Amino acid sequence: DPLKADRELVLEAVRKNGRALSHAADPLKADRELVLEAVRKNGRALSHAADPLKADRELVLEAVRQNGDALQWAADPLKSDRDFMLEAVRLN
Repeated sequence: DPLKADRELVLEAVRKNGRALSHAADPLKADRELVLEAVRKNGRALSHAADPLKADRELVLEAVRQNGDALQWAADPLKSDRDFMLEAVRLN
């Protein structure tokens, strides 16, 4: 579906509802700016992000700031990082 790959359209959609990321084409789920917008609206959108972004400290913390449940989708190396986990707990 070409609409799912339309960056502008998907960006507008995730700005209104972060969960719209679930309908985006896979390359857009790896677009840091777009995913950051999505998790700012709904931290649970992290579940739909490409795996490399789930290891992005700043992006994951932004998701956790919005919804503490987002921590479950953080990459294992982040969840094993004591400093990261302390910061995540402080945010929530």
